Amino acid sequence: MHETIEVPGALEIPGAIALAAGAGAHEAFVALGCVIRGETFHFEVVAGESARGLMALTLDGLAIGNGILTVETAAQARARLAKAGEAAAAALALLALRQRFGAG
Repeated sequence: MHETIEVPGALEIPGAIALAAGAGAHEAFVALGCVIRGETFHFEVVAGESARGLMALTLDGLAIGNGILTVETAAQARARLAKAGEAAAAALALLALRQRFGAG
């Protein structure tokens, strides 16, 4: 079973995953989003902090596949849509490791 949760932006994805994990309804998560570079430093902040948040949750034991794209253009984002499947595979691989080592 899967559930889709939408949030306003990439910065909110780690928080949404933390809330969902706290509810205990899911064993693994796939973070999907896209950050497109603009004219300001905000791109770096959003890209870096969303990745940092996901990594912190992963190090806390959650199985998360990171599929948040960081691109220059919308065309680049469309070209990388297959990354969603890779993120799902990563989440399943981490879930298998968690189960293997008795943490899940």
